[in-house]
Amino acid sequence: MTDLTAFVEGIVHEPTQTEGRGLDLTVAEVFEVTGPGRVDFGGGELEPADTDPHDRHYRDEDDDYQWWDLDAGGYLLEYNESLALPEDTVATVQTRDAVRARGAFHPTLAVTELDALSVSTVLGVDQS
Repeated sequence: MTDLTAFVEGIVHEPTQTEGRGLDLTVAEVFEVTGPGRVDFGGGELEPADTDPHDRHYRDEDDDYQWWDLDAGGYLLEYNESLALPEDTVATVQTRDAVRARGAFHPTLAVTELDALSVSTVLGVDQS
């Protein structure tokens, strides 16, 4: 198998992120969409949606990191990692099984960059 770490920059904790098949990405920020973007048929008048960072909190005072509590709905995720792929190469980004089993999902995409990704939650999910 190809060592995926050679093509991913900004890995937070390599031993954990490479335990299973593929490489798990980590979320740097979760955004709520507060206003619609604009897309025209020709693609010349694109405007991003308005977004605000979603609140996060410490679950315990000894925590090293914070958690996002996601109610049912849609969000945009920004990753800690970025891709450094060879030219004409794409990576597949798909929802981790453990995340999907807990009610969150994003589309499977073939990408050359890790742009913000739309995720939907069905019942709400706690994420760290």
